[in-house]
Amino acid sequence: MFKYLGSKRVLVPVLEKLAKGSEAKTAVDLFTGTTRVAQAFKKQGIHTTAADIASYSHVLAQTYIATDAKQIDGDELQQVIERLNALPGYDGYITRTYCENARFFQPHNGRRIDAIRDTIEADYAHSPLRPLLLTSLLEAADRVDSTTGVQMAYLKKWAPRSYRNMELRVPELIPGPGKAIHADATKLVRELPATDLLYLDPPYNQHRYYTNYHIWETLVRWDAPQTYGVAQKRLDAREEHTKSIFNSKPRMKAAFFQLLQDANAQIVVVSYNNEAWITAEEMTRELYENGHEDVRLLEFDHARYVGARIGIYNPEGKKTGKISHTRNKEWIFVAGPKDRVEAASAAVEGE
Repeated sequence: MFKYLGSKRVLVPVLEKLAKGSEAKTAVDLFTGTTRVAQAFKKQGIHTTAADIASYSHVLAQTYIATDAKQIDGDELQQVIERLNALPGYDGYITRTYCENARFFQPHNGRRIDAIRDTIEADYAHSPLRPLLLTSLLEAADRVDSTTGVQMAYLKKWAPRSYRNMELRVPELIPGPGKAIHADATKLVRELPATDLLYLDPPYNQHRYYTNYHIWETLVRWDAPQTYGVAQKRLDAREEHTKSIFNSKPRMKAAFFQLLQDANAQIVVVSYNNEAWITAEEMTRELYENGHEDVRLLEFDHARYVGARIGIYNPEGKKTGKISHTRNKEWIFVAGPKDRVEAASAAVEGE
């Protein structure tokens, strides 16, 4: 799974217990990201819908949530993965942009990314294997990149993992049905049918996923965009339509509160933290005002993302600024009917 800012890896066991305690049969993960939480729900037999506006996230959701492992020919998938792994590399868009103009990948891996991605586009564009192959490529590239986890910058010196030869692996698919939706959460929430559990993990601050993971966006779209800056970000990142309202401090709070108002779910679970723009008191009050009978707040101490811990460096490799703190508080709000909120919370607090 990706190195991903805001990943809920350490909170997944808690969210699994909440879902089980709530006895949810259906769930929606509206800002699914890497689909880590949606996968946890699906593994419990919950019919899960995973949604996100990012193209790379939609591919992950198609793979891990919408694909039923029982409906895929495992031998065929393995053969295609082996074929792609055997392709000779060549210089293409990735090599020029992210190995020569920038240093996100070593050239030997950039060339293979170019060859594999072109082949997926040429031979599997209309195949049900397409999202699985793209997922395999994304995850393989992530294992040999030279970053701290976000693509706003690359390391001054090559990361040790970047010297390895990139290798695609068969994704670990989950049996059972599910759904993937590529859409804006603020619009989609009004169109979704009622669900037992709605999980919300919105962006917390000004850091944009569109620029933090611009290479993954390009690798999925395969549109060879014009780029700018040291990090060779997509030029369209400067355009308003690529900017999320959730990254705007003046507008984020009202947008998220409207989303809570539009939600059609028995139980709403919100992940947030104490570095965000909404306080715990504001979030709790808003959940009550939207008709939820009970609201519980669970709090967990958590290490900040690795970039915050190692500091910030300028293009010349010099450290700038000081690290203010290395830990934060992760919050989980659980709102809904009193009996179901109590049951969900007890599944966590009872241990």
